[in-house]
Amino acid sequence: MSIPSGQSAGRSRPRRVRRTDSAGAVYGSLLATSVVATAGTAGEYPRVQLVILLIVTGLVFWATHVYAQLAGERLVGEPWSRREIRRVAVHEWPIVEAAALPAAAVALSGVLGLDYVWTAWLAMGVAVAQQVVWACVGAVRAGATRGQLAAEGIVNLVLGLVLVATKAALKH
Repeated sequence: MSIPSGQSAGRSRPRRVRRTDSAGAVYGSLLATSVVATAGTAGEYPRVQLVILLIVTGLVFWATHVYAQLAGERLVGEPWSRREIRRVAVHEWPIVEAAALPAAAVALSGVLGLDYVWTAWLAMGVAVAQQVVWACVGAVRAGATRGQLAAEGIVNLVLGLVLVATKAALKH
């Protein structure tokens, strides 16, 4: 997308608009928090199962977002091009990437001597923290004021903490 710049917009090169999209990373982080909050401890290898659940859930939601985006942008009677599929897939990839840090926290929790309950709390803490960071990064890239930046951080912290509080209340 291009926008004209300056008075001689018709004669100068269009300037590229810089995107600040961190929505996929924020969404993926919230998704990871919800996966950990609702995951049970059934099974012989709960850490391995939780890592797999985080990664697979991220991949499934990524694929769903790619499909939904492509279907939503499709022109009537026009097939999708490989280029378009790749563009959308790359754009939505942060949903999967957001599962990486919580999954790493789960994988490393045994080394830290944490039981499964503390492992889940660690993974949720990591997911909520990265959600807040990604929201704030997006706000900074967009040129947000300090007040707007604080609001972004607070809103995302509250969204993540709703899931954490729900887990605590249900003692799951």
